[in-house]
Parts: sequence; structure tokens; C-alpha cells
Amino acid sequence: MRAALVLFLLLLPGLAAAQATLTGTVRDSLTQQPLPFASVFLANTTRGATTDAQGHYSLTGIPAGHYDLTATYLGYQLGQRPLTIATGSSIVNLNLVPSTQQLAEVVVRPRPPHPGDYQRFVELFLGRSTFSQQCRIRNPKDVLLDYDPHAKELTASAYKFVQVDNQALGYRIKYYGLRFQVNFEEQVVSFYGQPVFEEMTPRNTRQRQRWEANRVLAYRGSLTHFLRSVYNNQVEAEGFLPRKLRIVPNPQFARADSLRRQLLRARRHVALSRAEMDSVGTWAKVPNSLVMLYLAPRPIDSLRRVSADGARTFLRFTDQLQVSYLRRGPDPLYRTTAPLGAPAAALPTDRQISQLLLTTREVELLPNGQLVNPLAVFTDEYWGFEKMGEFLPLDYQPSTASTPPTHDN
Repeated sequence: MRAALVLFLLLLPGLAAAQATLTGTVRDSLTQQPLPFASVFLANTTRGATTDAQGHYSLTGIPAGHYDLTATYLGYQLGQRPLTIATGSSIVNLNLVPSTQQLAEVVVRPRPPHPGDYQRFVELFLGRSTFSQQCRIRNPKDVLLDYDPHAKELTASAYKFVQVDNQALGYRIKYYGLRFQVNFEEQVVSFYGQPVFEEMTPRNTRQRQRWEANRVLAYRGSLTHFLRSVYNNQVEAEGFLPRKLRIVPNPQFARADSLRRQLLRARRHVALSRAEMDSVGTWAKVPNSLVMLYLAPRPIDSLRRVSADGARTFLRFTDQLQVSYLRRGPDPLYRTTAPLGAPAAALPTDRQISQLLLTTREVELLPNGQLVNPLAVFTDEYWGFEKMGEFLPLDYQPSTASTPPTHDN
């Protein structure tokens, strides 16, 4: 299932030296009164603070990069502001809008949620990987679900946040402003919001080491790892093999589908012979599109565009992109349709194969591997398989000394 993954993950180790300080005040947008003890954080990071009695906050040691500054306060709407942080000190004030929804208000849904709706949400939000099996939603009653049977669409949100404890990576994630949507007809799932990460306390040294090693494993071969290698022209050196993938309509499909439908309609009135049933089966196997994989690796100039002054880099490619990570096989729980119509048993076990599709002509790529517009890409195959179980914060920096474990650790 394709996934528009809203995964802002990692910072370049080289940027760690360029750090900044962010201060400001959180106020009521109507009265301009300061809001004491409001939560302020940089979304998708472990960096957060609580305002003091005068509504002031301070965030220090921030690596240079692109962030969403977010503030939450009981009885107020989520406040956020996109920022590009370099070095030095910056003052950014946030005004929160009072929520029109009272605490005692009863949420009225079109229909009561079905128990199966929540289970489908959990599987698609958390994922089905080995790491995802170690994730738990701690406030399931706060998840608001709605299923539209006509559109075959499931949506989910939360009044405050969805809390996910990831025991595989050692993070507690509060996912504010969740907007989750899955269309079962089109086989597309997307979710986005403003998550904040909190480091969990390990029970002992062994658990801390396991978390560190698992984080390296989650990072290596990830979408952000690939995008960072594109930015730095290190695609091959980092173990990636990008190749052009074209998907075109199959000219034989329309006729085969028409003949199959005719025989199926005829079956309502007369019994079909064995030969006719064989024909129905044969025509049903005719794909509606053809996949053409170009074996030559794509050169760096076909993956990115660098501005004339060298200050900006854009992800840009034509058709679709198949990206293989050659240094590790897939998670043991990974199951998908084999590419090019091959049987599932033919799936490689020595590499992770993903697909990437641009929804715009190009999208700006930042030095930390983050896309300015993360909704400009769709991921499929292995990257579509990875979800919250592999979700890392923006300020995570992989340790070169860590030795990645196997998935069954």
C-alpha cells in the first residue's frame, strides 16, 4: 500500500556544530495575556520546553535546519509556525487561539465506530514491522474514527494527541494534530501532524544499547537516509541503487477485461464449459499496466537540481524511481506483491526495494534530508511498509560506532 509518509527524521552530523537558541512568549491571541506552563516544542524532535509563569520559553542547542515550532495549551487550538534556523539567537512569539470546543462537549459521530475500524487504524498507523509490534497507543479512547462505506475511506484524528510508546527505539511520541486517512479503494494511506519525541528511560545499560542499535537499524536504508545521500552526492557510497521505473497502460488489458466480463455475465444464464472458465482465469491475470525497469543506475543529475548559486537543492526526477538499499535485507515480517509480476518467493532477501513518486515537478531538499513539502512524494513497497515503528526524530544523529542488530533483536 502506498503511503504518503510525513517522516521528518534526521540531521546531518556536520550540522551539529551550528547551533542556535530560540526564545519567546506564548500568549492568548485575544487578551494577549501570557500562558504559563504551555508546552512548546520543535515538531518531530526531542526538543521541547514548558513556559514559565510569565509565558516565556527557551530552547537551546538547536542544530541548523527547518522546523515547525509548536505550542499546546489546554483549551486552546494547536499553535505552530514554520522556521528556518541558522545560528545565533532568535525570538519567536506564539499567539494561541482559544478552542471553541468545550471540555464537556460530546463529540457526535455519523455512526458509532466499529471495533474493526480501530484495529485497521492501528495496523496502518503503527505498521506491521518487527519494531511496530513493540509500539503501543497508550490513549486509544482519545482516537476519533470515522469510516465512509461509500468512499471506502477511514479517517482518524484526536482531540489532543495520540501517545505512542515505541519500546523498540526507546521513544515516547505525542502526535498532536493527527490527520490520518486511508482509501481502501485506491490503496493509499497518509497521515501527518506535529509529533514530539521524548526519550524513554532505559531499565539498564543493555536496553540503552539495544535502543541505540535499533535506531541505527531504523535509519539505515530509510527515506531520509536516501534523501540525505542525494543531497550530498553520496548515493552509491551510502549503499543505494536508484533506477528508473516506468508504469504504462497495458494495451491488451481492455480487450481481455471486456471478454472476461462478457463470459461472467453469460454465466448467470448458462453454465460455462471448462475451456471457457480457463479463459476467464487467463484473462483475469492480464495486468492493467506494464512495469518497465531500467537496469542502469540513475546518475545524480537525474535525481536532483542544484541552483545556479549552489545555495538550494531540489529533488527532481521523471517517471518513478525504484530505490534498492543493498546493505541489508527486509524485515522478516515484510510481505508485499513482488515487482514485475514475479512470485512472492522471488523477492530478494539481501536488499530493501522501495518506490518513490514525485507529485510535483520538483521539491526543495534541505541538507538534513528533509523535504520542504513532505507531501510532494509518495512511497511504496518497503518505504510504504515502514511506519511509526521506524519513526525517528529530526534531531537524531546515527552513531557510526553503533553496530546495527538483526530485526529479531
